[in-house]
Amino acid sequence: MRSPLTTLCYVEKDDSYLMLHRVSKKHDVNKDKWIGIGGHFEEGESPEECLLREAMEETGLRLTSFRFRALVTFIADGWPSEYMCLYTADGFEGELTDCNEGTLEWVKKADVTKLNLWEGDKIFLKLIAEEAPFFSLKMVYQGDVLKEAVLDGRPLELFDVCDLDGNPTGRTTERSVAHTLGTVHRTAHTWVVRQSADGGWEVLLQKRSLRKDSFPGCYDTSSAGHIQAGDEPLPSAIRELSEELGIEAQEEDLTYIGRFDSGEILANFDGRPFHDREIGFVYVYQKPVETTDLSLQADEVDAVEWVPYEKALDAVKNHASGYCIKDRDLELVGAYLEAKE
Repeated sequence: MRSPLTTLCYVEKDDSYLMLHRVSKKHDVNKDKWIGIGGHFEEGESPEECLLREAMEETGLRLTSFRFRALVTFIADGWPSEYMCLYTADGFEGELTDCNEGTLEWVKKADVTKLNLWEGDKIFLKLIAEEAPFFSLKMVYQGDVLKEAVLDGRPLELFDVCDLDGNPTGRTTERSVAHTLGTVHRTAHTWVVRQSADGGWEVLLQKRSLRKDSFPGCYDTSSAGHIQAGDEPLPSAIRELSEELGIEAQEEDLTYIGRFDSGEILANFDGRPFHDREIGFVYVYQKPVETTDLSLQADEVDAVEWVPYEKALDAVKNHASGYCIKDRDLELVGAYLEAKE
């Protein structure tokens, strides 16, 4: 019986990783995937002994400088649990040889995520690139689909990867990976609206918490959030209203008014690139709301403010500082309100 303990190593040279395209073995769990080098422990081996032996057997290289980066736990249907010691290596001696596991190739780090990878590998490759301290990552798969990811005991958010009509493709991705690569995913947006004394319309804007990892302190949709993998837009919109504003809405309280494509959003927060691409499902909530009665989620929302619709639209259209609302998001609200008049 094979050991449940394995090593995986990403050897570095000239801003590239040595990648192994696993194409040789017919019954390989990694068939057709690109991974680093490594394999199962032999009886009595330490992680480092396994690492050095596997590197020599698969590549012909003798590693001279390496770092233990993480412990990765894999759970998958039909396969025994696996505990993988993850390494990077930046020093080696010898000449690269052919590998009976597949094809070896030096790939620029910036291009690695374009390969056919396990989705969870993108999580630990991102952490390695960010020079994260030693971490423990658990990943649960159903077939090729990532169903759960837990980093240092904390569950990570997973999104359905969707097409440009907002339909799930059957694949999932982790939140930070989606926002690094610009992977298309879904969000649910709810606009709280009311008619003003002069007959016009007002929208409730939320001011995002300064602790948010993107667009901190900016004015945004009344309530909005990502649709988690396996969830649907309407229940997600109801959940976000409750969590962010304390509004306990029923399904019949929300009116669906359309969806929008955010287009590619490029920004930088705390020195890290933010690349977003979302399909937003938009709803309107019109029941009476008093701001003093709201219960704001401290980590998400600093404040709320009623603003005339036209004023908000003008600020968004003119890219006013302090707003992160998408044009099409607010335009859908305007079309809905105009139809009601």
